[in-house]
Amino acid sequence: METGSYSSKVNLAGFNAAIGLDRGAGKLKEISWYFIKMIFFLSAMPWPNSLKCSLLRLFGAKVGSGVIIKPRVNIHFPWKLVTGNDVWIGEEAFLLNFEPLIIGDNVCISQRAFLCGGNHDFRVPEMPYRNGPITLMNGSWIGASVFVSPGVIIGTDSVITAGSVVTGSVESNGIYKGNPLVYIKPRWK
Repeated sequence: METGSYSSKVNLAGFNAAIGLDRGAGKLKEISWYFIKMIFFLSAMPWPNSLKCSLLRLFGAKVGSGVIIKPRVNIHFPWKLVTGNDVWIGEEAFLLNFEPLIIGDNVCISQRAFLCGGNHDFRVPEMPYRNGPITLMNGSWIGASVFVSPGVIIGTDSVITAGSVVTGSVESNGIYKGNPLVYIKPRWK
């Protein structure tokens, strides 16, 4: 219910999905990916990691060796995904990679982490896209139920503890927690 006499300036009818988002693939490729994703990635069935990695490569992802992808992982655009070696992606992780998502070697993305490379500019009435890439440097660990926003770089060997919200880049070798995110201490001394 509206209170007071303020009138909204938001104009969602004026939103244009073609502005600010390069999908990176044609409709047929995107539709094909959605069917593959539903069967092999969003399913609770523990399909072999080698099969899932091969399917990601087939759709344009650059995937290193030793990558573990647990069930019910939602990868939006595989053609904008790069992973290093020995990466773990936990159950129900959501990789909304409207822009490139770069994951280094020995990175752990825990259960229900949300790497959100998509956003809207709330300062403009039509709320156009305001997307950005996300980079997880070597050895970083994204804890369970962490939210990472567009344009963030997680430094080498840094840990983001469970339930934290990351809206800006963080330095290497740190343990960070909370909302707002705060530096706690070094990971390694």
